[in-house]
Amino acid sequence: MNQPVFVAGTGIISAIGDNVAACLDALQNGNAGMGSMQQLQSVHKNRLPVAEVKLSNDELAKLSGLSNLKSRTALLSLVAANEALANAGIENLQSLRCGFISANSVGGMDKTENFFTDFIANNNKGRLRNVVHHECGSVTELVADALGIKDYISTISTACSSSANSIFFAARLIRNNIIDVAVAGGTDSLTKFTLNGFNTLMIVDEQFCQPFDENRRGLNLGEGAGYLVLVSEKVAASLKNKPNIILSGYCNANDAYHQTASSPDGTGSFLAMSGALKKSGLQPADIDYINLHGTGTHNNDIAEGTAIKRLFNGHYPKMSSTKTFTGHTLGASGGIEAVFSVMALQHGVVFPNLRLQTPMVDLPFVPERECIKNVKLNHVLSNSFGFGGNCSSLIFSKV
Repeated sequence: MNQPVFVAGTGIISAIGDNVAACLDALQNGNAGMGSMQQLQSVHKNRLPVAEVKLSNDELAKLSGLSNLKSRTALLSLVAANEALANAGIENLQSLRCGFISANSVGGMDKTENFFTDFIANNNKGRLRNVVHHECGSVTELVADALGIKDYISTISTACSSSANSIFFAARLIRNNIIDVAVAGGTDSLTKFTLNGFNTLMIVDEQFCQPFDENRRGLNLGEGAGYLVLVSEKVAASLKNKPNIILSGYCNANDAYHQTASSPDGTGSFLAMSGALKKSGLQPADIDYINLHGTGTHNNDIAEGTAIKRLFNGHYPKMSSTKTFTGHTLGASGGIEAVFSVMALQHGVVFPNLRLQTPMVDLPFVPERECIKNVKLNHVLSNSFGFGGNCSSLIFSKV
């Protein structure tokens, strides 16, 4: 029940790169992925910057090997999941009990929106086959089939904490001897529905976002996918490249404060972080780096910051929000930032919180503004806090 769960592989695609190596290079060199809309067609194209993956659906289909008739969400998922499995290098995968635990929040909505545009113009147009895979679970099943994973398949959709929840649910499945290997994380593509919804909440920044800045204005939306390959201790011992990072702690909590806002005192954030620490057996002082949820909205940053102030009580680790690079990728954010957290441990790097000019006056700490290399990191905390108060924290540790 308490055996360690190892991170054997990582895979990612985001606005700053189509793979792990490209993303690491962008993070170390301060190359953010935000810009004007190219793939998404919206009336807000010239007003709201987004962090899009730079490839078209046809290019993603070629890269993934999945038909471009499928949703962009599924295409992104398969690209990242394939990289994670290749990176893990598990030679006898088919002989092991393997699960695919994937998160998303938009499903195949991009295909539905395109169908609806044609249908409204002429109800004799539009192909219904393009909306068959609308729901979130269908995206997971499409990718699981493409990966050849059949033993355990599940979809998690808990807003912005979705991917983090899929990762620790996968770890629990391994710890309870239900599966041996899991590809876990999440995916989301940009859609008009999502952009319009967040814009209606008046939390979308018309400039590039500035998380944890006193003058922050809101978030930039992004897209992408991020996955970890998690394995049991027995599988880890059989690999040629022995993994040395484990998922040591995790916790999900809900403050039930509001449908979209976090509690101002950061109750949910505090419960998630303190619960993950308890699960790992670590103390706050053991954490070397926090990958902040850090969306750039007024509510999120003060709630998360207040919780960190309460929990770490004057002994603050280095921290930053990598959403300054990728935008807020919604259901994919926990997976993408878990990959970044593992990368930080592997390479001894603390990534910068870009565009931070004026520190928040109500907080006694300031996130890192520059990339810091050759840092000794043993424990990294990654936060993912979603709508409805669904808050999750993961802790990755070197062993």
